[in-house]
Amino acid sequence: MRKASRLFEIIQILKLSRRVVTASEIAEKLEVTVRSIYRDIAALQAMRVPIEGERGLGYILRPGFDLPPLMFEHEEAEAILLGLALLDRTGDADLKHAALRVRGKIASAVPDPLRHDLFSAPLYAWGQPAPAPEGADMAMLRRAIRDEQVLDMRYRSEDGQETERGVRPIALIYYSGWMTLVGWCELRAAIRNFRTDRIMTLTSTERRFRGDGDRLRRLWVDSWDKPPA
Repeated sequence: MRKASRLFEIIQILKLSRRVVTASEIAEKLEVTVRSIYRDIAALQAMRVPIEGERGLGYILRPGFDLPPLMFEHEEAEAILLGLALLDRTGDADLKHAALRVRGKIASAVPDPLRHDLFSAPLYAWGQPAPAPEGADMAMLRRAIRDEQVLDMRYRSEDGQETERGVRPIALIYYSGWMTLVGWCELRAAIRNFRTDRIMTLTSTERRFRGDGDRLRRLWVDSWDKPPA
């Protein structure tokens, strides 16, 4: 077990205990030496975690202490950071900026040993970033999905045909090279996929489909296993 994960586990053990816990008991649970626990307790106390006690007697966590809202095991935090790196390959500029803010929150919330390990980890997302679509505001699309708001769209198909239609947006798919909007097309009266780089214009409307987004998403998901007509 890495030191950062072990520090987290020690806090959890002390937090859940209603009595003094000895270093030997903690060492047995974490399968490390008692000397390692002594060093870890000293490190936590240096980080101002309110652990009281001493060698030979045991330790207790002073009531009222809470872990930071963002506390992850090493692999969990690596998964999040790699996901944020993959997000940076998309053409969604607002989500890219959000990813940077999330990295900052993780960096400020986790203990120093874990912070060092995470941000020096050799995990990279590679490949050509997807270009931002010229005619589609990705933030508008995500907001319309959340608010169940109909959008008016002018769209150019793969063969160059241009159409205007109302769309009830229900999902976004992020591929490595482009993004796709999934929505109920009012022109075709069916669920359709629209590549965002083929959207020419996108306009919000006052029309809503409140309460129907989940049903449309279920309809879409149920269609995955059906053979094409």
